[in-house]
Amino acid sequence: MALRLNVTERQRRLGIELRKLREAAGLNLAEGAALIGMGRPHLNHIEAGRTAIPVERLRELVEGYGCTSVPYVDELVRMAESSGKGWWSEYRRLMPPRALDLAELEDRAAEIASYETLLIPGLLQTEQYMRALFTSARPEADPAEIDALVRFRLARQRILARERPPRLHALIHEAALHMVVGGPHVMRGQLAHLIRAAADGHVAIQILPFDRAQQSWVSAPFLVLSPGVPGLETVFLEHPAAAVSLHETDDVAHYRATTAALARNALPAIVPSASPDRHEERDSWGLIQHVLYTHRGA
Repeated sequence: MALRLNVTERQRRLGIELRKLREAAGLNLAEGAALIGMGRPHLNHIEAGRTAIPVERLRELVEGYGCTSVPYVDELVRMAESSGKGWWSEYRRLMPPRALDLAELEDRAAEIASYETLLIPGLLQTEQYMRALFTSARPEADPAEIDALVRFRLARQRILARERPPRLHALIHEAALHMVVGGPHVMRGQLAHLIRAAADGHVAIQILPFDRAQQSWVSAPFLVLSPGVPGLETVFLEHPAAAVSLHETDDVAHYRATTAALARNALPAIVPSASPDRHEERDSWGLIQHVLYTHRGA
């Protein structure tokens, strides 16, 4: 039994879900393994994501644990069947594992909720904006490294253009609109891009203005990614030194509640096709337009 040296987030998550099901059934490792004629160490490696489990044995195992949710089991099967060799595989030597894990999570997602404080969300950045951002953040990087970072982020964005894209709800603090990345001309293009992106029915963009931010203050950006099956959501928190993935029920519930609170306090979402009368009320479209004109005067 060959063990994986590098465990991906998907592999780790499958093992965690199997452990949760076993513990919910009140079984220890040896008892769980005995359900499918497996040794205790083997099941331990599966739960740690260090080795795979054949689909037939996976179905037999979760049935033995008493799990009857067909959508949940089917998603576990999809996780087990996946080779993990998506478009991101070609970047394995260029990008850190946390970036590859995020790309795979986004690729599997049916819904994505994003909150950003100082920057435009990566899935909605223009090429000029991200290039200026990477160049500023990585002054020691050579042009080839910057090009790879830009190509990777542009590739991530392709999920929004596919036939069945995920629903993206982007909550953006007003500070991100004023943070000048790459100069006024880059910001003008970026803010105009936000308005264009909202024309897609699967993208909702809300701005949290300065005068409402204190009502639901959240200092750190986060992503909530859902494959469309309750119980399998992932909260992704990225920090300069590392990224953290949360998937415990309480953690997911907390960030879903936080997203809902931010959405309540944010301005109404951008509706580019709305009539002029709609924009008489303060909304995200109007605030972005206001800041855009400010950058035009810079």
